[in-house]
Amino acid sequence: MYERILFVCTGNTCRSPMAEGLMRAFAQKEQLDCEVRSAGVLAWDGHPISPHSADILREKGIDERMTSSQLTGETVEWADLILTMTSSHKETVIRRFPEAVDKVYTLKEFAEDDPKAAQTVDERQQIQSELMIKRSLGQPISDEEMERAKQLEAQMPNFDIPDPFGGDRKRYEQAAQEIEAYVIKLIGKLKRLRDG
Repeated sequence: MYERILFVCTGNTCRSPMAEGLMRAFAQKEQLDCEVRSAGVLAWDGHPISPHSADILREKGIDERMTSSQLTGETVEWADLILTMTSSHKETVIRRFPEAVDKVYTLKEFAEDDPKAAQTVDERQQIQSELMIKRSLGQPISDEEMERAKQLEAQMPNFDIPDPFGGDRKRYEQAAQEIEAYVIKLIGKLKRLRDG
């Protein structure tokens, strides 16, 4: 069971704090026992989250004072599950912390409830893990393995949530709606895993 969930974006002022706040509120409402944090791959510690993000959360009854946190090895180690806002965030986390490869997904790919898409995600995650291990051990990677990885990548849906940073309120609302939809799916998946 995933008891410690970390959301990751770029600066930890827009998307990942919204995901953190929404997840914490929904998990409490659904009596799902988990701790939730967020961080950014390029964050400065202690910056307030964006005013639009804070306003949107407040309007949903989530009125906590949140500040940005930089992604660290300690935070990565703390997490059972790391959910990024884009594929590039996922790649950055894995590149910096290769030992975390088996627990890093984009929010949308992990929470996806379409069985065909979920199967493609699982296959891609497995082959990425295998290739990462081979690279780290200096073992050769066959042309067939590389081709299979490329085929799976081509079949993947777009799992990125666009960054609203610097945009108007409407862009933040769109990002929040997308995040909320996938946090709700995530809650459902975690409840199914918990209940067996």
